[in-house]
Amino acid sequence: MVDHLSFGHRPDATTASMNRRELLTTSGLLLAGVAVPSLAGRRAMAAGAEDPQLLKSLQACTPADSLTRLQEGNRRFAKAWVAAAGKGTPQQRMDRLTAIWKNDCQIDPAALVQGQKPFAAILSCADARVDPSWVFAAGSGELFEVRSAGNTAFNDAIASMEYAVSVLGTPLVLVLGHSSCGAVKAAIASNPLTPLLEELVKPIRASIKPGEGLEAVIKGNVRAAAATLVAKSEVLRSAVASGKATVRGSYFDIATGVVTLL
Repeated sequence: MVDHLSFGHRPDATTASMNRRELLTTSGLLLAGVAVPSLAGRRAMAAGAEDPQLLKSLQACTPADSLTRLQEGNRRFAKAWVAAAGKGTPQQRMDRLTAIWKNDCQIDPAALVQGQKPFAAILSCADARVDPSWVFAAGSGELFEVRSAGNTAFNDAIASMEYAVSVLGTPLVLVLGHSSCGAVKAAIASNPLTPLLEELVKPIRASIKPGEGLEAVIKGNVRAAAATLVAKSEVLRSAVASGKATVRGSYFDIATGVVTLL
């Protein structure tokens, strides 16, 4: 059964009426000049020392519930995504999309120099149309991302998720598949592939059930990847068993911008 994500708004306020690229550039300029909030913060950055107050601010944007936060962010993205489709100039479309950060928050860049405390870890496809930070309207430092064609749970991805959960304390691991996945199409087709591509699609092919269409195979691959993360990692298995972490699968529809849970 598939649950549609619910939506809402985060209370934290920041300014995002400018183009996101401009926002990032401005943040960088501020960091270089006056963004550090105190003399102690500037000295800590210069010396490479940890500032307790800055480290505490790494969690300034941490939500009470990670999955709900992703749901809320995706609602904002999907609305803007559909509104921008086929309308205006590229700049006008970008203006619509960057509005998703209008009422969002951003962790202090000075704190990010010292560390990270992501509220969710995303295993997603490397497809250029599937950027988790956009899809979930998340700022820098909020998502720990691992991306590879086909969003399969290869060993390095599993190890990365172990790091996110055991070292960073990330409470949610989300596998994100998407419509029209090229890696899944390659796994279904009989065309010859390079040896490395054959290795990449092997787990996808293992999850295919006879008679399934493309969307069903994509979702089956997501479920298989989520199961593999837990099956092959004692770290993740223990975290799930103890309630410290949750592993979920999801599906992103490129046409609507909507993510659904599997």
